[in-house]
Amino acid sequence: MDASHLESIELFATLSPDQRKQVASSAAEIDVEAGNRLVSEGRFGYEFFVIENGRAEVVRGDTHVADLGPGDFFGEMALLGDTERNASVIASSPLKAVVMTDRDFRKLARSMPEVAERIREACRERMRSLNA
Repeated sequence: MDASHLESIELFATLSPDQRKQVASSAAEIDVEAGNRLVSEGRFGYEFFVIENGRAEVVRGDTHVADLGPGDFFGEMALLGDTERNASVIASSPLKAVVMTDRDFRKLARSMPEVAERIREACRERMRSLNA
């Protein structure tokens, strides 16, 4: 994937160009049609997603929890440890997302621990704000 796409995503914006290139080499871009499910509640997760453009809906059970858009991320628990997804995420419009598997994240963490820690801290901060 092209590292320049990461500049506009808040999670990666403060990284240096070289660091963004490393992240880009560990990630992929996907295009998702409206209505497609990206993650399913209750399933184990192995990917982390950051929305580049488009919208998605977070649903827990039958309850609408949140709407996500550009710059929002989900699936972070897959990077922080083995755990079941606590909600489903469904594309509510066509969207483009950056995806990183837990395996690729671990590889990135070995080669660039400071970048991996930034991403982990952003994930922890988000979890704290959601639990508040």
